[in-house]
Amino acid sequence: MKAFPIPVVTVGPGSQPAQDESFEFIRMPSSMATFRMPAHPVEADPAAIAETRAFLTEVLDAARGYRFGGDVAFVRDLGALGAQARRLVDEALGEGEVAAIIDEPAVRLQETGFPGFWRVRAFDEEGRLVADTLEVGPAPAVVAEAALLGSRCRMPKRAVGAGVVNAPSILTELVAASARPPASGAAAHVVNLTLLPVSPEDVQWLVGALEIGPVTLLSRGYGNCRITSTRLRHTWWVQYFNSMDQLILNTLEVTPVPDVALAAAEDFDDSLSRLAEWLATLD
Repeated sequence: MKAFPIPVVTVGPGSQPAQDESFEFIRMPSSMATFRMPAHPVEADPAAIAETRAFLTEVLDAARGYRFGGDVAFVRDLGALGAQARRLVDEALGEGEVAAIIDEPAVRLQETGFPGFWRVRAFDEEGRLVADTLEVGPAPAVVAEAALLGSRCRMPKRAVGAGVVNAPSILTELVAASARPPASGAAAHVVNLTLLPVSPEDVQWLVGALEIGPVTLLSRGYGNCRITSTRLRHTWWVQYFNSMDQLILNTLEVTPVPDVALAAAEDFDDSLSRLAEWLATLD
């Protein structure tokens, strides 16, 4: 899993160019990836294939009994697998549409090619891998936990400069929304900066006022989307881009984790069927 930079973008509708900063972005795909059944590991050691089958069968059995989105996500440790079996698990699961970097604690996560199944890797201060797990759920628990840990209920007062008109009232609205306890299944509170009468200075002021949190995600589903936590509790920048990597929709969402980063229940059901189908080829 490769690292990627996902800064909050301040160029595009409802925004202004960032000053004295040079942002680098990963190249976005122009089309959506489609699922391909993993190839049968015909050249692998039979013992490694058996180990892979046993591990994924145990995961599949547990996933079938999992109430998606209603139960606490369950985790399976890959650390006990042999090197070849772990490689086969990687090949079988592949990579999906959502990836993330968490700075506090240092975690890298990647949705697999089976939505609802996530690879989560944790690292120590020296960058050494200390945990390697497979987690099942709408999103790994560490996403919401790390965003919440790095947040606060109130934001420090910030001077209002020239050109800043509506940003302070938007911040007041966000603070009020974030203070309400999140209800299960409730819709996010969304502030659409693209459609609001905000100046470039307003957007830049909000970037400074909200600050950047420890969680950044990239979703490459039906649109390219960068999601960045802020230091305000449950508040995220959610920014959509076209195929030319131009910002086309710039929003702020108050929610534990934005919906665009979550695996859908219907996709999870399909993952169960496809994983069972692939495991059947190993018999």
